[in-house]
Amino acid sequence: MDKERFERQLAFLMEADKLKNIYRQTYTQVDDLPPMPEDSNVTKPYPRRENDAEHCSTLELITAVFAEYSNEPLDVLKTMKMVLVHDIFEIDAGDTYCYDSAGNATKSERENAAAKRLFGLLPKDFEEEFFALWREFEERKTPESKFAAVMDRIQPLLLNLSRNGISWQEHGIRYEQVAGRNALLKDGSKEISDYIFGLLDDARDRGILPD
Repeated sequence: MDKERFERQLAFLMEADKLKNIYRQTYTQVDDLPPMPEDSNVTKPYPRRENDAEHCSTLELITAVFAEYSNEPLDVLKTMKMVLVHDIFEIDAGDTYCYDSAGNATKSERENAAAKRLFGLLPKDFEEEFFALWREFEERKTPESKFAAVMDRIQPLLLNLSRNGISWQEHGIRYEQVAGRNALLKDGSKEISDYIFGLLDDARDRGILPD
């Protein structure tokens, strides 16, 4: 074993574990926590938000399951790696709500600095690979990055729909905002895009995502 290499990998993985403590605006389908001891002062949060680790692991799974709906042939393993590392920078930069215009104005600068620090913990070969995957994800020019973007968009959307638009209502989000953000779905998967927009139209008709 190359001890220095191993310890750099370990240092990165221990930092990545902090994704469990970065909470997103998306709510989980189920709020219940496991049973707590009677003397515990931990209370059940209602409703419960998902954290970044949950988001990334779910993205990896839905990428594996939905890969067949990509517009173009995919390197599925590469796409799964892409969705696993795409939010790592939020350990330093925090989660920026997708409809927060002020937060998004400084997002790129914060994320670049965070990515350099976090990927810099790794041995050079991993640092270069993960940084390249993140850049590719951001640029959305390859089949893998286009499809990864589809997965990243639909995961919170599906959770939101399962909770009757709770996060949209909390932030006063309207149909045209969600439709605009998800216009890129067709670039990665026309089939998934058509399905999702059918769900959005239904949500508008039911009044949980107003015009």
